[in-house]
Amino acid sequence: MLVDGRVKEYVVGSPHEITDRLFVVRRAFRMNDALPEESVPRWQWQRGGWLLVDRVTGRVSPASLPSFDPDFSAASWYRDYAAYCGLGDDGKKTYAVVAQLSRRKPVLKKLLPMVPRDDSPQESICPAPLWQRNPVRVSFAPDAGDKQTFAVRGTAVDLVSDAEEED
Repeated sequence: MLVDGRVKEYVVGSPHEITDRLFVVRRAFRMNDALPEESVPRWQWQRGGWLLVDRVTGRVSPASLPSFDPDFSAASWYRDYAAYCGLGDDGKKTYAVVAQLSRRKPVLKKLLPMVPRDDSPQESICPAPLWQRNPVRVSFAPDAGDKQTFAVRGTAVDLVSDAEEED
């Protein structure tokens, strides 16, 4: 990503436009994977978290997404909300998470059934959630569980039952 004609950050994937001034994009960085006894660096590209970029000032800052794991979470953006499957602090629990950029705590953090996963950094722990407009809803469909849909109303989230979904 170039800012004022200079490389500011390395990024991967498409940016998500939040406003005409702000957008988010996924960070990428090179990590030295060499062991202490190896004298030559072994550079590897790694996916990082999300960056919030202000087009007017050129300011780049990390977007704080609670329980987001750069290796296993696939975020889906709608407006200033990010929905993704996050990992607990112990790395064993999986959560459905909806985070809003302006808030420190997630709008939604609900425990999901245990998602079996390998340790491959290329695979997310569940598919990216799907957003709906009018009314605003987000659906999580983890591999090891039933689809769950939540209605998002400002800073509140409600579980939508199957009967409500059919209406």
